Amino acid sequence: MTDETRHDTDEAQVDDRYLRLAADFDNYKKRAAREREEIATFANERLVKELLPILDDLERALVAASEHEEARLEEGVRLVHRSLATLLERNGVKEISTDGAFDPHVHEALLAQPSEEAEGSVIDVVQKGYAIGDRVVRPARVVIAAAPPERTDG
Repeated sequence: MTDETRHDTDEAQVDDRYLRLAADFDNYKKRAAREREEIATFANERLVKELLPILDDLERALVAASEHEEARLEEGVRLVHRSLATLLERNGVKEISTDGAFDPHVHEALLAQPSEEAEGSVIDVVQKGYAIGDRVVRPARVVIAAAPPERTDG
């Protein structure tokens, strides 16, 4: 075998290994994408299974409302609220605190209103905010205190 033939064979082997590696990597990417989709699907399935009893409770509350049974309606709505809050809590969802000063990382200021409270503190909550771990799912929509209007003594 000549040096040139040996060199061509080595190059062919390198090319072959490269093509195999590229194909293996492509297969790996496809498999990983499929696995990610399956994980998301099964996670959603588990959540849906846990939501179905709450949907049932809500339907019972609506039946009570159509029958003008206000006491049962209120009880049903409270049950649904408690069930949903418990389910979310079990899945790591927590309410964002709105006590104290405005935090732009977890709060969304809708309005600044003159107040006797400290400037920049949260004085009202328009919509609660929620987080999963450290990730904000929905910021708390709040009204914050602005400086009180200056008084002019006349």
